[in-house]
Amino acid sequence: MIKEVIHDPILLSIKSEKATTQDLQVAEDLLDTLIANAEDCVGMAANMIGVHKCIICFDNDGTYMTMFNPEIIKQSDPYQTEEGCLSLLGGPRKCKRYKSIKVRWQNAEFQTRIKTFTGWTAQIIQHEIDHCEGILI
Repeated sequence: MIKEVIHDPILLSIKSEKATTQDLQVAEDLLDTLIANAEDCVGMAANMIGVHKCIICFDNDGTYMTMFNPEIIKQSDPYQTEEGCLSLLGGPRKCKRYKSIKVRWQNAEFQTRIKTFTGWTAQIIQHEIDHCEGILI
């Protein structure tokens, strides 16, 4: 179900709790909301729809991907960039990102996965993991 996008920076600053199998519907709602906003958005975290669980969905080179409890376990090649955010009003903001990240997460069956992401996809994942941590750009 498509949900309303939260714009309150106080609510967005709350660190998310670990996701469980009880949160599968949240992930579906998050993905539906991302797809509905695909013209303006390439990734979303659950707190953007008002649920403080560590779940992200994003466009992974043309295919949508969902991660439960993602964490960056390695990062390299820092750079400065500017990013916008569907949940934050105003223009792009400066931030530091890494060109390559290794991420550990759980899939919808809550099996642990580890993969290295680079470039644009890595930047999207970093932005959404920041949301889970209550960090706003």
